[in-house]
Amino acid sequence: MVAVGLGSRRGVEVAAVVSLVQRALARVASEAPVALFAPVEKYGEPAFAQAALELGLPLVHLPKAALQAASDRTVTHSERVVQLFGVPSVAETCALAGAGDGSRIIVPRMTADGVTCAIAIGGTPAEGTRS
Repeated sequence: MVAVGLGSRRGVEVAAVVSLVQRALARVASEAPVALFAPVEKYGEPAFAQAALELGLPLVHLPKAALQAASDRTVTHSERVVQLFGVPSVAETCALAGAGDGSRIIVPRMTADGVTCAIAIGGTPAEGTRS
């Protein structure tokens, strides 16, 4: 499983999400299935749902507990993000939690136009809310 973790400011553009995900995936050489993962708090973010449709990828929303459980495996750590969201990197924890136990970051957090993404691989995929 190639898990693309997403984070963003509110109201980001679909094109920004699609572009950043495509740039991140271009760095990955894997034939494994790919899915997008975001915090459950972003369930109503239309840019994520539309980007998933345009990319032809499933989008799974993960609960905060799953993100917190992956916090000790991130490579990026932002004190501001910890204060706001309780995890060191939203995108990286989404990727790690999405890829499951034993996963690791293969593309650290990237950011552009208010969107963040990171990619993790390996492990047993997590359960979440599909949209």
